[in-house]
Amino acid sequence: MQPFEAHEVGKYLVTPMTKVTEAGQYAASVSIRRGMHDRVYRLKGSFSSAARAARYALANGRHFVLSNQLA
Repeated sequence: MQPFEAHEVGKYLVTPMTKVTEAGQYAASVSIRRGMHDRVYRLKGSFSSAARAARYALANGRHFVLSNQLA
């Protein structure tokens, strides 16, 4: 899994990650960290480039934090 640059969103650190699938597409995941606690969410969808998958993961991670959906 390839991590990209982390972004601070309030008290959280949001880090998009990508992985190449067997089909040659890219899958997106996002790590949301606060202090020593870290959650990783695997997101649905596949993308033609790692950059697109990372943008999607970052947008979703920011949405999770800003809308308080970190269950």
